[in-house]
Amino acid sequence: MWIFGVSPAMAKKKAPPPAPGLPGHINTLAQQLPGVMLEDATPITSEIQKLVVDHMTQWMSNRAPSDVEVRRELENLFSLLHYPIFGQPAVFASPWKGTTVIGAGYTLGWNDFDRQNVLMIFESRDGKSHLAAITNFVPRVDLHYEVLPPQGSDDLRFFTYGFRLGKSQPRLSVVLYAFDGQNLKSLWEQHDIYDGKIDVQQDKVVIRYLKEDEYVREVGAKRKPPRHEAIYRLTPAGLALEEDHEIPF
Repeated sequence: MWIFGVSPAMAKKKAPPPAPGLPGHINTLAQQLPGVMLEDATPITSEIQKLVVDHMTQWMSNRAPSDVEVRRELENLFSLLHYPIFGQPAVFASPWKGTTVIGAGYTLGWNDFDRQNVLMIFESRDGKSHLAAITNFVPRVDLHYEVLPPQGSDDLRFFTYGFRLGKSQPRLSVVLYAFDGQNLKSLWEQHDIYDGKIDVQQDKVVIRYLKEDEYVREVGAKRKPPRHEAIYRLTPAGLALEEDHEIPF
């Protein structure tokens, strides 16, 4: 009796050649990410980041695009990715000192837990735009923004926040950034707030959350756990905590 099989040489997969164009190049790199932990993925995610940043810097140099146009350009760069890999753009535009500040960010993910964030800050004026700052937001979360109204300071301030999966409740991470035209500075930040929800108001910020140990204990005893509310006041230095109290679940 003959037993037919595949030789080890035939069974060994060959890496596919890069697809033509930048979206194809990004897709070829991203296909290597499934099964790789975030801590070990830096060589791949850094190469993708460089491709995206270089392209967006060149693409925006001779135009002053709207936030919708920037989002569409980022979407095109990730257009060939498919489940479980995704590239999710997050963009804002805000007037500031006679210019328009554009936050061009994206989340690159390859499962529900391993995600990398990139945030590029561009300044647009007179039909041209230039890259002013770049940062990597908190890993393993998605990407959202809340731009603050002018508070009497010379810089543009905005919250960047996102939610991390992996437990019974998502965890909120949030950073208050200040942009002065050249530098992007963190004024305040909190990470992994259990079931955190943020509400940015005119002159204050409210964060409602659970304490994980209380939640586990009370749910285990079939009781409703206490919920907490922290109220912060916006200040020239960032945020100041006014009160933190319990509220009904």
